[in-house]
Amino acid sequence: MSVLGLGYVGTVSAVCLAEAGHTVIGVDPNQTKVDLINAGKSPIVEDRVAEMMAEHVAAGRVSATTSADEAIAETDLAIVCVGTPGNDNGSLDLTHLERASANIGHALADRDGFFGVVIRSTVLPGTSRNVVIPAIEAASGKRSGVDFGVVMNPEFLREGSAVYDFNNPPKIVVGGTDDEGSQRTADMLLSLAPPGDHPVIRTRFEVAEMAKYIDNTWHALKVAFGNEVGRICEPLGIDSHQVMDIFCQDTKLNISDKYLKPGMAFGGSCLPKDVRAVSYHARSHDVDLPIIYNLTASNESHLERAVKLILDTGVRDVAILGLSFKAGTDDLREAPMVEVAERLLGKGLRLSIYDHNVSLAFLTGANARFISEHLPHLGQLLDDDIDRVLDGAEAVVIGNGNPDFAAVVERLDPSIHVIDLVRIIDDGSELPNYQGLGW
Repeated sequence: MSVLGLGYVGTVSAVCLAEAGHTVIGVDPNQTKVDLINAGKSPIVEDRVAEMMAEHVAAGRVSATTSADEAIAETDLAIVCVGTPGNDNGSLDLTHLERASANIGHALADRDGFFGVVIRSTVLPGTSRNVVIPAIEAASGKRSGVDFGVVMNPEFLREGSAVYDFNNPPKIVVGGTDDEGSQRTADMLLSLAPPGDHPVIRTRFEVAEMAKYIDNTWHALKVAFGNEVGRICEPLGIDSHQVMDIFCQDTKLNISDKYLKPGMAFGGSCLPKDVRAVSYHARSHDVDLPIIYNLTASNESHLERAVKLILDTGVRDVAILGLSFKAGTDDLREAPMVEVAERLLGKGLRLSIYDHNVSLAFLTGANARFISEHLPHLGQLLDDDIDRVLDGAEAVVIGNGNPDFAAVVERLDPSIHVIDLVRIIDDGSELPNYQGLGW
């Protein structure tokens, strides 16, 4: 195989593939890098790479050249690891990627047989489909999916432990299309995967491209959040590391997939109150916590988007299924759907509401006070017969994750708008008037 781009990712990929017994030809326009590799020396500093490079160059499993034509003529698969540096405005400089794609295309013009192309460079969604494939086709005169295939395979390597991470990936993500060439290239790539029980995900180009960015954004958020915890703990004389050690021991809720799927705004009796309390306490000690301070603003923005989705349908009669802040509870305190209902009423819409867990006869204490302040006419809007609630509705809003609501959506007349705020059905693309909140 060829590895185009002999920087950090490309060099690590080359020696790790050679370690697994494959023959690798590296390609880079930088003659110094090429000369270093051919001399058995690594162009990067990374644990174990120098020793591996010396061993595999001596064994003939790794070599380097400045010529893509030369490398591609002798290989069946190209792994593109060129840099995609960011500009100050956040856009990417795709000069190296465009050049590598054109070079692959030129090399393929005189090459017979199928060829696979794997993009490992970090690129924004749409790049593989709209930049790489057209560039290869234009330079080669050949067709993607027939003469060659392209897949996206983002890397998840940490500097300092890259060799370990290559051989023990947290996951393998391969994005492409449904055409035969893309699937064939994905099969070629996965045949090179290191052994282990890591998950393998085959998906669309854009999902694979975005996955890398979301991973890194999440890592950045974790670092910044941990630092904000330190800033609020320090003036209180609290050991922030002890606090976060406790936090990290919870792998059911804190370090898990819980609360990480796009859906409705957060609410209930705990989260809004506690975020406000931490923010108040930090301000009283002159501590700046930009992330924590803006959690409520972000939540409010998301709630406004939910209201806009409903208003944009242009309907006047709306049925709301699920009023409590989550399924399986009657808690209406700071339930986002109460706020949604209040705003829709303020816009003159006619509402009917169904939530079998909510009964006015049992609304007492803080629950009753909250409703009397925000939705005093709830008794006139709430009905325990779901068919009566749906009768005459032009739009149905799914407000919490009661699993019974999925069957309701499936039996609705296609003319009725469905605004799904919790993804009660996994794929609503076949419903003509379905809209989700973030999907």
